[in-house]
Amino acid sequence: MGTAAAVGVMVVAGATAHAGPSVSDLERQIDQAWNQLEPLIEKHNATRIELAANRKKVADLTTQIAPLQQQVDLADAKISALAVSYYKGSRVSALNALLTTGTPLTLADQLSMLEQVARVQKSEISDVTELKARYEEQKRPIDELVAQLAATEADMAAKEKQINAEIARLQVLRLQAYGTTGGLGALRPVACPVNYPGGKAGVAVKFACSQIGKPYLWAADGPGSYDCSGLTMTSWRQAGIYLPHNAAAQRRSMPYVSRANLRPGDLVFYFSDLHHVGMYVGDGWIVHAPRAGDVVRMRRMDSMSIHSYGRPA
Repeated sequence: MGTAAAVGVMVVAGATAHAGPSVSDLERQIDQAWNQLEPLIEKHNATRIELAANRKKVADLTTQIAPLQQQVDLADAKISALAVSYYKGSRVSALNALLTTGTPLTLADQLSMLEQVARVQKSEISDVTELKARYEEQKRPIDELVAQLAATEADMAAKEKQINAEIARLQVLRLQAYGTTGGLGALRPVACPVNYPGGKAGVAVKFACSQIGKPYLWAADGPGSYDCSGLTMTSWRQAGIYLPHNAAAQRRSMPYVSRANLRPGDLVFYFSDLHHVGMYVGDGWIVHAPRAGDVVRMRRMDSMSIHSYGRPA
C-alpha cells in the first residue's frame, strides 16, 4: 500500500473509532505521516543539487566541444572539396596544370603537393574527430544521468503532492476541531537566541530566529517560506557560509561537535536517515521549519530523535 493511501486509511480508521480525536491523536497521525514525507522531500532536495551539478557538467563539455565541432566542419568541407576535385575533376585539373605550367616535371611536383596537402588535412580531421568522439563519450553518460534525475524528480514531485494533500486534510481536521491555534503552541516560548554567540554563528542564529512564524514549504529557502534544510542553509548564507539544500549533505559538509560543546548556530540533525535539521539557539532549544501546515518555530531539542550535531563555521 502506498504512503498516501496508508495515511488515508489511518485517517478513516481513526474517524470510525473516535468521533472526536484528541489533540495528541491528531498530532500523532500528523507526525507519522510527516516522517514518511520528509525523507522524500530531503531526497528531492539532494536530487535537485545533483541535477544542477550534472547540467553544469553538460554545459561545460558542450562549450569544450564547440570549437572542435567547428574545426571538424571546416576540415570536412576541405576534404569534401578535395574529394570532389579528385573523383570528378582530377583529369581536367591535371590537364589544366599541364597547360599552365608547360612542363611535366612541374606538373608532377604540383600533384605531389596536392596529395601531401590532402594527407595532412585527412590526418588533421582524423585527430579532431577522435578528440570529439572522446568528449561525446564522456558526455553520453551525463546526458543519461540528467534524464534519469529529471524523471526521478518528476516522480517525487507527484508523490509529494499526493502526500501533502493528505497532510493538508489532517490539518483541516485539526483546525475544524480546535481552531486556528489548536495544537500549534507558542512559536517563541523563550528568547531566541537564548544567548548570543557572536561572529558568523551570531549572524546565522539571529537570522534564523527572525524567520519564526514564516510558513513551511517543501524545497523552499526563503524569503517567505522554508523547509528544514532551506532554513539552515539560508541562515548560514547570511554569514558567508554556503551549505547544500539537503539535511544529509549538510551533515557531511561540516565537522561533528559534541552535545557538551553545543553553542547557538550549531546544527542538530535528526533521525537515522538524517531527514531533518534544526539550528541550536541555546539552553536545549532549536529553531526549525517543522512540516507542512506549520511555521518556523522554536522547539525543545530533545523532542525528536537526535542523530548528531555539526558546526558549519
